[in-house]
Amino acid sequence: MARKNALGRGLGALIDNSEEYSQGAPKAEASINEIPIDKIEGNPWQPRSRFDEESLNELAASIREIGIIQPLTLRKAANKFQLIAGERRFRAAKIAGLETVPAYVRMAEDDTMLEMALVENIQREDLDPIEVAISYQRLIDECNLTQESMSERVGKKRSTISNYLRLLKLPAEIQLGLREKQISMGHARALINLEDQKARLKIFNQIVKNDLSVRKVEELVRKASQTEETKKKETKKDELPEEYEQLKQQLSNFFKTNIQFSRGNDGKGKIVIPFRSDDELEKIVNVLDKAKTK
Repeated sequence: MARKNALGRGLGALIDNSEEYSQGAPKAEASINEIPIDKIEGNPWQPRSRFDEESLNELAASIREIGIIQPLTLRKAANKFQLIAGERRFRAAKIAGLETVPAYVRMAEDDTMLEMALVENIQREDLDPIEVAISYQRLIDECNLTQESMSERVGKKRSTISNYLRLLKLPAEIQLGLREKQISMGHARALINLEDQKARLKIFNQIVKNDLSVRKVEELVRKASQTEETKKKETKKDELPEEYEQLKQQLSNFFKTNIQFSRGNDGKGKIVIPFRSDDELEKIVNVLDKAKTK
């Protein structure tokens, strides 16, 4: 429980219980160590899937000038070290040609590595909205966290987390558009309110083509939602309770034609026996006559 509460405090908590690395042996806690860069491996649980090359080069230039201000956080893994936090700094340091990097070294089990990496990235890195949403979903699926416990970890409102998770219900084309900044988070949140995927994609294409504002998209979504609701009501109105459907089928079988049966919510309705010729009409009359004589 103490570990989980510590994660909620952010990167500072990752410094606690750290170990100094000197010739492979742990020493004083919470000390900064210079670790050979060729001894460091990337985090296999890294949630970030894309790194902006221009941004990395800018960070590398800054590192050449003033060094790494915020140390990396590592864990010991056999004869090497694995990143817990600081992937961008690590990559930029390699571009800058550094041989060693400052780092905190701490103990961390495999089952905590993903949670720590996800929380650190959500808090400190500029993930795109879909990467954030995927990170939240992974915390739910792989770390067994609830939205409430995630709220404590990352310092975000539960409603914010819920809004990110809902992005994953959007079609792949819209998710990609959000990642590539063709649309904003505001556009995406408006589109989430539509259930019809075709309607979502239609409005998405209009956003990209005409550079629509979020307010305009919200207006289009409202109109599309009203259309959806009207269709639902019409469909519901056309549906018959099961017992009436059975009666309709019995009458159709009896008259050997497709009976038209309708009934309103007030109990009023009608039964229509269609026929396509005088011969069919005569057959229907004969069926009625036989029914009367029984």
